[in-house]
Amino acid sequence: MATKTINLNTEDIEDDCLCSEITTTCSIPLEQKDVEETQSLALNRPNGYLKGESRIERAWSHWKKLGEPKLIVAPMVDNSELPFRLLCRKYGAEAAYTPMLHSRLFNEDEKYRAMEFSTCKEDRPLFVQFCANNPDTLLEAARKVEPYCDYVDINFGCPQRIAKRGNYGAFLMDNLSLVKSLVEKLANNLNVPVSCKIRIFPNLQDTLSYAKMLEDAGCSLLAVHGRTRDEKDGRKFRANWEAIKAVRNVVRIPVLANGNIRHIDDVHSCLEETGADGVLSADPLLENPALFAGYRTAEWGLGVTGMKEDDKLDQAELLIEYLRFCERYPVPWRIIRSHVHKLLGEWFRIQPSVREDFNKQYKLTFEFLYDLVNRLKELGVRIPLYVKDTQQAVSAN
Repeated sequence: MATKTINLNTEDIEDDCLCSEITTTCSIPLEQKDVEETQSLALNRPNGYLKGESRIERAWSHWKKLGEPKLIVAPMVDNSELPFRLLCRKYGAEAAYTPMLHSRLFNEDEKYRAMEFSTCKEDRPLFVQFCANNPDTLLEAARKVEPYCDYVDINFGCPQRIAKRGNYGAFLMDNLSLVKSLVEKLANNLNVPVSCKIRIFPNLQDTLSYAKMLEDAGCSLLAVHGRTRDEKDGRKFRANWEAIKAVRNVVRIPVLANGNIRHIDDVHSCLEETGADGVLSADPLLENPALFAGYRTAEWGLGVTGMKEDDKLDQAELLIEYLRFCERYPVPWRIIRSHVHKLLGEWFRIQPSVREDFNKQYKLTFEFLYDLVNRLKELGVRIPLYVKDTQQAVSAN
């Protein structure tokens, strides 16, 4: 049995420290058959020298082998780390992306690799996402993770200013020749398929040409965020599902839809309207990691016909489950701090003094966080999640 060990160092300070005071390892056992399968792929790559129909067939073969997952955790910087992915998987997520990893830093900085990437055998199917603007640098980084994921994903969708400064993400839409070379480099040299996550152009035909170019370059799966590079605010700008549908109709590889997935009914509507092979959800999962299991926050459940309060699961319980995953798989405290704010934001509005105490806490501990949840409960704070009233649905029938 071969074992991949990812060392999680604890040399950083305070919020950049891992949430464990001892050095921890995350060991990923690979069965001998998995090693042999990985080696055999070198002779029969998903892409590589395969052209035309053979490449498309292999893209679909791989997707079907993974079970054609439809409910997928989108990549989120500092938020789609291993413990959160595992929590989402517990509540219905069928696949997940890592946070975006910077390919150059991933190659050069062992500490960065240890802090930002971890996985385990339950964490599959898995997309490992990189940002890059140099094909050789990207390939070097991708080779480090390819034995432990199902796709190496290239981020062509990040619209933030840091991506503009670094010349990666959605800002590579201005340099399609570089985009093509990045995809070709991985497609011709990796033993796992290459996926790409993109945003749409303002002009639909430009988007369709872009998607076809990526497919021709060797992309085996395409995730389409239905907003343009300038449409950063998901609450202000609705994702364009029609554009995603148009992409789905012109490419022959699997397509995932990203945007407007706030609850499970959105999942069904999106799949029906776009014809996509799966959906990604990002920010709504941060407030409700049980979204794919049919749970809704009060924003989307309160007052909705056929919904009722759930008397067991709420955001505080989800936070406790998340913290337990963090105790098992340590991550930087800054990431945990972010998840606490996302999960308990509405609870903190009811008891702002608890939020103030949390914000003042310079050095977090699990004991403090568990006590914080108990304190909110003792103060009578509880905002329920909502689920479908099955009794009502049965009586209606």
